Amino acid sequence: MLDIVIRNGRVFDGTGADEILADIGIKDGRIAAIGRIEDAGEVELDAAGLAVSPGFIDLHTHSDFTLAANGKAESQVHQGVTTEVVGQCGVSCAPARNKADIELMAPGFTEGAVDVDWLSFADYLDHLDGVALGVNVAAFVGHGTIHRAVLGDALRPASDEEVDEMKALLEESLEGGAYGFSTGLEYWPGSLADPDQLTEMAKLAAKYDVLYATHVRNRDRFYDLGFGEALATARAAEARLQISHIQPKYGAPDYAMQHALEMCSSARARGTDVAFDVIPHDWSHTRVLAILPQWAQEGGVDAVRQRLTDPAMRARIKKNPRPMWRLVSAGIWDKIVLMQSDANQDLVGMTFDEIGRKRGADPYDAVLDLLVEEDEDMNQLMWTSQSFSEDDIELALGHDDCAVISDTLALAPYGCLKHHIGSLSGYGWAARFLQHYVRDRGVLTLGEALRRLTSLPAARLGIADRGTLKVGARADITVFDAKTIESHTDVDNPRRYATGVAHVMVNGGIAMRDGERTDVNSGEVLRRHG
Repeated sequence: MLDIVIRNGRVFDGTGADEILADIGIKDGRIAAIGRIEDAGEVELDAAGLAVSPGFIDLHTHSDFTLAANGKAESQVHQGVTTEVVGQCGVSCAPARNKADIELMAPGFTEGAVDVDWLSFADYLDHLDGVALGVNVAAFVGHGTIHRAVLGDALRPASDEEVDEMKALLEESLEGGAYGFSTGLEYWPGSLADPDQLTEMAKLAAKYDVLYATHVRNRDRFYDLGFGEALATARAAEARLQISHIQPKYGAPDYAMQHALEMCSSARARGTDVAFDVIPHDWSHTRVLAILPQWAQEGGVDAVRQRLTDPAMRARIKKNPRPMWRLVSAGIWDKIVLMQSDANQDLVGMTFDEIGRKRGADPYDAVLDLLVEEDEDMNQLMWTSQSFSEDDIELALGHDDCAVISDTLALAPYGCLKHHIGSLSGYGWAARFLQHYVRDRGVLTLGEALRRLTSLPAARLGIADRGTLKVGARADITVFDAKTIESHTDVDNPRRYATGVAHVMVNGGIAMRDGERTDVNSGEVLRRHG
């Protein structure tokens, strides 16, 4: 007898092919049959009129710590996600010299939520093995985290000898199960690395045949230098390249996206394996601390706090001619919103134009004041800005090798994560993609859209038994109503679950049934050598 039979679904196999009307039988966590199934299953799920798809694979998340704190991944499972890829933008939970470094580097760090019992990357994965996971997890190792493990807070590039130490840590992490290597070159300390150093490390990604994923150095005024560096590094290292959230930001010329896509196509034609992804909304989010010039971030929290409270130093910080967001230098504060704060939760959701008026302060001073008030947790202060273009997103989606990602955290609106916000669409990114770009705007067919969420990211990762519906594949399956799937998140209400997802299976375990979350958490840690 089959364990589960999904009946009468509109089956999309994840390859982009047309749908078929079929049943799917599941046995021992894998797909056992597809077609008209006469045998009964121990569990029968009705999918009449519903789309049946491989589970969605989120190729770019920052859930490294939040999954350790609450592995149920409620915000993701509720919208059909069955696999997450953490450790992006150069930031990961390991390797580290000490627990203090983990606190500084871990996205979504929450004091007291986790017994931090790891330093190496392999030990971090072992820790996740002991967590009840609602999704499968593949983890990249971050360049910024490796840099800190070798150089600490030093505000300088690594020496040749230190690069050798960084390479040794990267190789140890890849041997320990890391699924890829990532950089965040717009952030400190990634901003200190030069192309020669990055190429030396990317060569190890090539050696182990894993992805090199990069948040490029610049996506506004000098966007072509940022994308050009990424392509040149991959070419020189002979590495497979994933350009993370390729959307140009405010300050880039109108043709920047078209030019960036042309650069990728040209590199691909000359032998570089490059693909890219987009966030399915026009909001860009990051740590507020990233707005400070590099010199102002050196030395840790105490040193940063002293600079922010020194009037002369503050004035110098505000004169920064190259802030991460050019909306700041342009003074467009009504497009920048406070997204997460422990010290000032009453201000979350307000624009900095509103916060400045409420406090009777210049918005820029309000930003720096909030960092000071966050104290030891200033690294977790988050904001978001309307920096991206809908037209750019649609342009990128027109290319076959464009995946769709969340760039967010796996969260839950209860417990230790209830005040966290990963992004304004963290609870609804996949739903919004299928609702806004597919159903409402018709940018892609449903079958092709599902390929961007399933077999495309699986192929980029090198995972053969997930991402498509075929006999023998892992039973990661999402069943949803394509006519009603919807995101309900906005600036005022960022923590509402998506709707329209009926059933979700992870390794054959039923994580959602009839639109309700179950107690089943059957996700696994995926290791590169596993």
